[in-house]
Amino acid sequence: MSDEAEIASQLVAQLRGGEDEALAELFSHYQERLKRIVRFRLDYRLAGRVSESDVIQESYLSASKRADHYRGKPEMPFFVWLRLIVNQQLVDLHRQHLQAEMRDARKEISIDQPAVSLHTSLAMAAHLVGQATSPSRAFSRVERIATLEEALNQMEPIDREVIALRHFEELTNTEVAAVLDIDVQAASKRYVRAIKRMKEIVSAIPGFDEN
Repeated sequence: MSDEAEIASQLVAQLRGGEDEALAELFSHYQERLKRIVRFRLDYRLAGRVSESDVIQESYLSASKRADHYRGKPEMPFFVWLRLIVNQQLVDLHRQHLQAEMRDARKEISIDQPAVSLHTSLAMAAHLVGQATSPSRAFSRVERIATLEEALNQMEPIDREVIALRHFEELTNTEVAAVLDIDVQAASKRYVRAIKRMKEIVSAIPGFDEN
């Protein structure tokens, strides 16, 4: 175990023991990883309206109020719990700013159990298409995102989620298994199959450039 991992483990033990002040250090330790999740999951249509730092700050405030909730879940890795907090904050923001699109109750994320987000295909599409190089291409980008999102919806939800977690959020395979509540070996095999399936889907879209 690395020195940083050892320090994080000690802080988690302190937090579980009732030392709430350990949360601030843990949150700081994982902040860059959490920012990566926000950059991936935050709807591209909210660019300019919602900042990454605001999401992170609100997530910390939410986590600080739920420390007892974490203590009641000894089986859950701390980072997986923290990721759930961040994702719930994102769901709340999406509902606030994109109310019509977020009315479907199935898009709720429960803090008590893993969930497969129906927003994942849009997030993946936006990142695969990338940023438009000029304002004149903005409409084309929106169309391409919509086309790719529709194509990615052909995949099984859990397959999309495995790719999102491993490839875009850069979680470890063990963390992916914990998030989705599946076996570690199964998570690894599913990721390989899902990547192959995604490449097949993307390559079948006329004129789509993966880069």
